[in-house]
Amino acid sequence: MTAYEVLRVFCGPDGSGGNALGVVRDGAALPDPATRAALAAELGFSETVFLDDAERGTVDIHTPSVRLPFAGHPLVGLAWLLRALGRPPLTLRPPAGEVAVFYEGTADEGEAAEAETVWVRGRPEWVTGRRTERYASAAEVDALPAPPPGEGWLYAWAWQDEAAGIVRARGFPRRAGGTAEDEATGAAAILLTHRLGRPLDVRQGAASQILTRCYPDGSVAVGGRVRAEAP
Repeated sequence: MTAYEVLRVFCGPDGSGGNALGVVRDGAALPDPATRAALAAELGFSETVFLDDAERGTVDIHTPSVRLPFAGHPLVGLAWLLRALGRPPLTLRPPAGEVAVFYEGTADEGEAAEAETVWVRGRPEWVTGRRTERYASAAEVDALPAPPPGEGWLYAWAWQDEAAGIVRARGFPRRAGGTAEDEATGAAAILLTHRLGRPLDVRQGAASQILTRCYPDGSVAVGGRVRAEAP
């Protein structure tokens, strides 16, 4: 089995929640696209990221069934891991384009390390094939089955506190690959932020938190906390 690490990305304030991510640090050892696709399907995470060139930050992202040009939670997770290894990147390069990386908070050892927020900055036009749908209340979002009837990627959301910019959301890929519900989805949060035109505090899934920011050039940053899964 190829060596990989597992992270939880977009954890809640207490460290719970977060979307599981597989990270293959030696992506160059698996150059064949079919082999990568097979490994991502075998691991079964919503996404697995392959680091092809650590110096340039070149990455390849796979779900269990498709290759993605851009995704938020793999890039946030990888940026956190590289910083933990003493090689914090300024830029990551998925197929969609250059993604700026920055960090806020402390990365010191101990409990304070969980305060660190890792940010990546992408463009909403990189997020394709996803539909956002507003519901009348957070309770309606909570009541949805996983997945709801229908086809295509659905990001169901409602205001939890509109004045504060707090959103309740759930993400449903509704595609082959076995992921009924995505616990935390950075790309969809970028798309929603762009459409609403304001920074958001997204509470997604069971216990995850995603933060977003807007920029004058139309780009959107998405950020959150990351934890390593125990081996």
